[in-house]
Amino acid sequence: MEPFSIDGTAKTPTVKFNAEDGMIEIKGRSIPENSVEFYKPLVDWLEEYKTNAFPKTQVNIQLEYFNTSSSKCILDVFKKLETIHKGKNEVEINWYYEEDDEDMLEAGEDYESIIRVPFKMIEISE
Repeated sequence: MEPFSIDGTAKTPTVKFNAEDGMIEIKGRSIPENSVEFYKPLVDWLEEYKTNAFPKTQVNIQLEYFNTSSSKCILDVFKKLETIHKGKNEVEINWYYEEDDEDMLEAGEDYESIIRVPFKMIEISE
């Protein structure tokens, strides 16, 4: 399965999905013009990945900001990861947030309360 990547812009995050080592990364700002259009290829890739997922999938999410429409799409990504996790593959989500960013910490905690996948909250200092 081909790796999937998108270079980040001022409005969209950097995305790196690699099936060979089970590493998934979303990093940056997520305020695209059309969130559904931006996130659809990610969800589609995960749909294909789940048929032959790496034994342990490690997900690194490091968003400095995302808008409301992105939050729904990020949840869709997490729901695909939850499906992979239910398929007896290990999935771990690392949610990075800056030390003074209570909003981003809360957002991670909100996702953690919805999705049945282990989350690790990781504080990063400037």
